[in-house]
Amino acid sequence: MLSGNDLARAYYGDVVGPLLAEQWPHLSHAAARLGSGSDVLGLDDDMSRDHDWGLRLTLLVEADAVTAVRDYLAAALPSEYRGLPTRFGTTWHPDTAHQVEVASVADFAFSRLGVDATRTLSRIEWLSLTGQAVLEVTAGPVFVDTTGELTLLRERLSWYPDDLWRYLLATDWARIGQELPFVGRTGSRGDDVGSRLIAGRIAHAAMHLAFLLERRWPPYSKWLGSLFTALPQAGAAAPALNRALTAETWQEREAALSEALSVLHDLQRSIGLPGVDRVVAPFYDRPFLGLGQVPEAVLDSITDPAVRALPAGVGSIEQVSDNVDVLTSPERRLAMITALIFRAD
Repeated sequence: MLSGNDLARAYYGDVVGPLLAEQWPHLSHAAARLGSGSDVLGLDDDMSRDHDWGLRLTLLVEADAVTAVRDYLAAALPSEYRGLPTRFGTTWHPDTAHQVEVASVADFAFSRLGVDATRTLSRIEWLSLTGQAVLEVTAGPVFVDTTGELTLLRERLSWYPDDLWRYLLATDWARIGQELPFVGRTGSRGDDVGSRLIAGRIAHAAMHLAFLLERRWPPYSKWLGSLFTALPQAGAAAPALNRALTAETWQEREAALSEALSVLHDLQRSIGLPGVDRVVAPFYDRPFLGLGQVPEAVLDSITDPAVRALPAGVGSIEQVSDNVDVLTSPERRLAMITALIFRAD
């Protein structure tokens, strides 16, 4: 069976595109497979087909044409294509309907991001974005874009402004440094469960850091590990992180984390970002490892006064919270990060 992306491409080329051309020969539009779904990331498999998978397409038109195009497709689409129904329910909308999402470029992006990405974003707006939200706009294939509006928007969302990127890198390093010594401290007291939990938190922050270093948007938790191991350079830290998560003693756990952090630090230096002589070092006079002055080195490289004024260690919404009900709500994301940044000020 075709992948979801290949199926969407064929569905547009064989069915939806010709219907639009017949009804509106000169309709300005973009067609793509965007939004939610493992197929948008190219990760769908046989199990993916048990829900919300099938003849799905994103069709972006001028705002004043949305209702007419949506209603026309509701009436004109055939009942099936390649043996699959064109109308079916989803987990978020169980009523049977066609799954061609019709919207304007601006409205579609706003529904995922919660901000107007057709213009320059503010610092707070950038910090309110999750990688998954951006991927729902930028990761899937585009089959046609007659105006270039969608292409331009995706280019605008390709990555953070440079100084903001550095701020987020420093935040991940700070998060790691705050708990690294506790891997050994808890383990030395016989709290192996606590040591493992802390190691897992550090590994998660390190994986997020890896995506930042590669300048790639991280997906949500279900696909984070899959895409992390595929990162061209930062994925080299995966074996050490695996050892950290499976180690039987806190000493092995700490050593594996140290190795993974060294891999990421070496990558950071190789791409022209600042580093330090010692990534990890003894934590005061205790027999545990702590982080070197990496966060401070990265923060010192920021030149924009407005970014330098952001509270150190707060970062983006997905560095602040792992609460699903927050991260999947654009309104809550923006409200929460705004409150945190201005409260810190």
